[in-house]
Amino acid sequence: MKITTRFWISLILSLPMLIAMIVMPFTHWMLPGGEVTMLILTSVIMLISARPFLSSAWSSFQKHHSNMDTLIAVGTGTAYVYSIYAMFTGKAVFFESAAFVITFVLLGQVLEERMRDNASSAIEKLMDLQAKDAEVKRDGKFIRLPLNEVVTNDLIRVRPGQKIAVDGKIVDGTSTIDESMVTGESMPVTRRTGDEVIGSTMNMTGTFVFRAEKVGDQTMLAQIVTLVKKAQSSHAPIQKLTDRVSDIFVPVVLIVAILTFLIWYVFIGHDVSHSLIFAVSVVVIACPCALGLATPTALMVGTGRGAKMGILIKNGEVLEKVNDVDTVVFDKTGTITVGKPEVTDIVGDEKQVLSLAARLEAGSEHPLALAILAEAKKQQIDLASVKDFQAVSGKGVQATIDNQRAFVGNNRLLDDASITDELNLRMKQLQKEAKTVVLVGQQKQVIGLIAIQDTPKETSAKAIAALKSRGLKTIMLTGDNKQVAQAIADEVGIDEVIAEVLPAEKADKIHELQKNSTVAFVGDGINDAPALTTADVGVAMGSGTDIAIDAGGIVLVKNDLRDVDTALALSKKTFGRIKLNLFWAFVYNVLGIPVAAGVFYGLGFILSPEIAGIAMALSSLSVVISSVLLGKTRIATN
Repeated sequence: MKITTRFWISLILSLPMLIAMIVMPFTHWMLPGGEVTMLILTSVIMLISARPFLSSAWSSFQKHHSNMDTLIAVGTGTAYVYSIYAMFTGKAVFFESAAFVITFVLLGQVLEERMRDNASSAIEKLMDLQAKDAEVKRDGKFIRLPLNEVVTNDLIRVRPGQKIAVDGKIVDGTSTIDESMVTGESMPVTRRTGDEVIGSTMNMTGTFVFRAEKVGDQTMLAQIVTLVKKAQSSHAPIQKLTDRVSDIFVPVVLIVAILTFLIWYVFIGHDVSHSLIFAVSVVVIACPCALGLATPTALMVGTGRGAKMGILIKNGEVLEKVNDVDTVVFDKTGTITVGKPEVTDIVGDEKQVLSLAARLEAGSEHPLALAILAEAKKQQIDLASVKDFQAVSGKGVQATIDNQRAFVGNNRLLDDASITDELNLRMKQLQKEAKTVVLVGQQKQVIGLIAIQDTPKETSAKAIAALKSRGLKTIMLTGDNKQVAQAIADEVGIDEVIAEVLPAEKADKIHELQKNSTVAFVGDGINDAPALTTADVGVAMGSGTDIAIDAGGIVLVKNDLRDVDTALALSKKTFGRIKLNLFWAFVYNVLGIPVAAGVFYGLGFILSPEIAGIAMALSSLSVVISSVLLGKTRIATN
């Protein structure tokens, strides 16, 4: 039976007992049927909702271990069995104690399961990125076939705006392809005959034919899916603090309870009933009601506060790992940078150069052209029409403007045009800064330059500085070339650059870093998914792809890189509160056990099962208050 179903059964059946417990001191109202009704309700909870805990505890006992389930089983089982005995002997019953413990613990498990389900949907979203069909050449004609019918060596035609079905090599045609979803590079690339293409990337301009080389689970996207699955399954479940303590605490409690009974019955000479009450009090005071609340309540308050700040923390495992992070690794495109090319420099007569370039590029969908047009719009430049427009293959475009032949394109235009030494020197300087340079000219003479680059976000440098002030090492991990990556890294203050890394290699690089460090990875693209999942802490930018967001343990909704520092601070504060809650959960047990065992009986201090139950409730209340106060504490950021 699902955890959620068990939780709802336990909650619904516990509510009548909770209501009765709350109102009885004020109204003397009792549950219809009294103790018999409580017995029936609790029995159903023990048979259905508590069964897995009992089975797990028995299994652990057979292996000579104890865990959280042992505490739950012993505490609830003892309260339940004793209550049946008490019901027939006229003593106070504790059926509600057993029921409440099961409900609280299941609440925590339901929250954890929901977080895991959200993360597992990453795989499904990755597979949705594949093309559904392809134009395949069969019997001399191109026909559209489902993707699963494509085989190696098939010839496939791809038109503008279509997804490339599988990995392969172009045999005819030239086009510009947006590979950012896989490689992370913001600039579309030109692919010609003989060049390789990647399945699921987007064809932008030309039509081409390629030969399928990798299909099915051999494609790069399929390999990324495999990497994410492997990374997810390789995460060992977090060894909860409660389980670590329980391994020692549970046997001690049981031994103390048994000794308590034997001392009072055998050595002091009290009757069985009296001796059993002391023993049961010991187990009840040690019951893990507060433990069941310690983690989920702090997690709910901490994650709720984070959500208001635009920071989503997905699970408790992330909170624990954040405390050990000493290295933060960043993707470049869309994470540190804006994610799209922008005009950074205009050399020459700014208005004339930009006007000529914008008029020639009007109507183009190429990202560099869009950057120029965006800058022209910003400067309110009129885009008058041109005459005799002509594309120059591999170089750029040209047309007649004001009765003069104008051109715009890359430095291959220098085969047919001249450039001054001053402009040539400036072009080389801009290229050294890892900027793409567009040449603008008239009558076979370059008159100006436009530099374009994917620029850092305004907040990136401050965000990196904040992390470095915490003593954290910062690294950029990107698929872009080293010159581009180093230029951006120098601008924002990154310590180290690892460039020209393929998607499959990103996870491997993270693994290498993890040999000596605890690593947080910050990214936003599909190509970042394996690294986000492999890293000890994955931080996904909110503007990124769904797969990246699902793969990350922390999501920055506002897409502000400064929130990385805030997220780390909030995570540490929340995990610290969980540890404080666990302390309060146990301190009542540790201090109450000697009293419950009758150590101070001679002084008149006793802890009956009824008082033990109240102490257990106070322990739970202190944990809840502690968690609520987390919402008021100051989150120290740099």
